[in-house]
Amino acid sequence: MAIDMKGKNLVSINDLSREEVTQILETAEIIKLRHYSHEEQSILKGKVLGMIFQKPSLRTRVSFETGMIQLGGQAIYLSPDDIKLGQREATKDISRVLSRYVNGIMARTFSHGIMLELAKYSSVPVINGLSNLLHPCQVLGDLLTVKEKKDRLSNLKLAYIGDGNNVAHSLIFGAVKVGMDIVLAIPPGYEPKEEIVNLAKEDAKKINSRIEFIQDPKEAVDGADIIYTDVWTSMGFEKESELRKDVFKSYQINQDLVNRAKDDVIILHCLPAHRGEEITDEVIDGPHSVVIDQAENRLHAQKGVLALLL
Repeated sequence: MAIDMKGKNLVSINDLSREEVTQILETAEIIKLRHYSHEEQSILKGKVLGMIFQKPSLRTRVSFETGMIQLGGQAIYLSPDDIKLGQREATKDISRVLSRYVNGIMARTFSHGIMLELAKYSSVPVINGLSNLLHPCQVLGDLLTVKEKKDRLSNLKLAYIGDGNNVAHSLIFGAVKVGMDIVLAIPPGYEPKEEIVNLAKEDAKKINSRIEFIQDPKEAVDGADIIYTDVWTSMGFEKESELRKDVFKSYQINQDLVNRAKDDVIILHCLPAHRGEEITDEVIDGPHSVVIDQAENRLHAQKGVLALLL
């Protein structure tokens, strides 16, 4: 039986049940199939999504806006200068007022606290398009990509190499929801937040999923079905860029590292990529790379979210 998710927020994958994650991915698969069959889909006709941005964006803005249009709805882009969250007006007032105008709110913020406050005071669904703590919609697109390429999600090994950032946090949550093992190779001092890991471990126990942390990238990718990386310096940490280049230099995804994984390994990167830093041209443009399919699947996974929540 389908789960009724209307009106639910998507702030964190950890807030979703395993069944809800599965339903989002299955809905996305159906919507994507219909899209490529050139079927008109108007399930969000008359619906409006308000999109709040504190950070610049390519994929998040275009994928959400396109997704609403393709499902028959509309989206309104609200730039940092339009809103000025917490500066010109209290966040809770913005949330309450927008709730009277639109059918859903998508936000891309720096502080995760702002995301939580938007969700607390909104009477319509709030979707986390990215915060400094989490990036759930990215990981739903990632899981959709893995499902397409591997025909399953459980009993796979995902090796994440790099910074313990918002993408890593949501990957940990996402992996254990679907029964995937995740091994993270991260330099000391850059590990994911302990509270995130502890929450994920509670889920992992229920389905015998494994979360492991090691420092050696070569060991991490041995037998891996999936290798995932992200930029070493996330938005907001630009002052640390030169330091991080030095700390992370042995964590680059290059062909030698890829050769240690399974023959049919797939390479994921959430983009934008700093080519020549966390990943080489040879790998990101190579036969194992699925990063463009992955970027496309942000669109379809988010359409699944929008269809179910709005």
